[in-house]
Amino acid sequence: MATAVTTAAGPTGTRIALLDVLRGVAILGTLATNVWIFATPGSEARLLVDAAAVSATANLTGGPVAAVAEGVFRFLANGKFLALLTILFGVGLAIQHGSAVSRGRAWPGRYGWRALLLFVEGTLHFVLVFAFDVLMGYAVTALLVAWLLARSARVQKVAMSLAAGVHLTLMGLLTLALALAPPDERAVPDAPGRFFTEGGYLAQVTFRLANWLPLRAEPIISFGLLVFLFLLGVRLLRAGAFGTDDRGRALRRRLLRLGLGVGLPLNAATTLAGPELFLVDRYVCAPLLAVGYLGLVGVLLDRRSTPGAVTSGLTAVGRTALSCYVLQNVLCVVVCYGWGLGLARSWQGAAPWWVLGLWAGVSGTLVLVASWWTGRFGAGPLEAAQRAVLRRLDRPS
Repeated sequence: MATAVTTAAGPTGTRIALLDVLRGVAILGTLATNVWIFATPGSEARLLVDAAAVSATANLTGGPVAAVAEGVFRFLANGKFLALLTILFGVGLAIQHGSAVSRGRAWPGRYGWRALLLFVEGTLHFVLVFAFDVLMGYAVTALLVAWLLARSARVQKVAMSLAAGVHLTLMGLLTLALALAPPDERAVPDAPGRFFTEGGYLAQVTFRLANWLPLRAEPIISFGLLVFLFLLGVRLLRAGAFGTDDRGRALRRRLLRLGLGVGLPLNAATTLAGPELFLVDRYVCAPLLAVGYLGLVGVLLDRRSTPGAVTSGLTAVGRTALSCYVLQNVLCVVVCYGWGLGLARSWQGAAPWWVLGLWAGVSGTLVLVASWWTGRFGAGPLEAAQRAVLRRLDRPS
């Protein structure tokens, strides 16, 4: 994520308040998708046999009211906040590039150390906490995009178009393959959930290591999308989309109209079409709606003269984004998995309400902890540790 390797500071060194808020929204939004993975019996193992289990129409439980509440919640979250987080990582990378250029430093220079550290952090997170980590994919993508930022604007535009074309082609081919697969091959077998509902911690770690390639499939098949969204974040920053002037406000209104006006109906159509269009729904239409979310948050902040409690809480989460990202997953693992409280199994009959409550409870905890921490220490604990390591690595030999 963006704050894993950078602050929300602009080229002049001042923090861009909107970026902190957006990162906070993106962190809590990714939890709104992942919480269903934690709380579903089978958890991480289930997605190996049913990749569409996180979609808005998957496994809806309870009566009509409960099904509608769960479906709407899943629809608003699925893929959108992950795309927003990816865009913001591109913004952070562009800020670092601008800072290096303004100081006369070589680029990408020693940025490889940052990417390597992020990859190591992601690997540990994948093995020890949660299989669907985003940091590893971001680290690899960041290396390529960092190299592209040292090239001309024309090269970057070509790379952006090429990445989009490759991604759309791949999603089209995979969707066609799913549609043409015989019904028996498309059937979903029972999820191998014993590793998570009953197994111990070491059994889950072993499971992730034994199935590392299929569990890492998402950043592989969506690599073109990651590159595109990184570069989109770069272009938005350079266009002034996060500025406090009239140009920035006008751009945010345009993003709101485009993202919600086009992305919302398209996403609704692909969601209601069923699991056959799951890939298009999550990896093609969701990023468009994420742009609308970005514009919406910006427009709402533009209308407030002073930050309220919600804005302050989201800012605190955004400033400690790496720490909050890991903490939210640790909390959900402890609550849901068999070696912890095991609520994914024992409270299965109370879904979806207890799952919505889990998201709200963990989100509130993150806001409170992040607000307390930033008021005393500034940077989050993982961010501070990362900076200390990078300072040591960046020292001349």
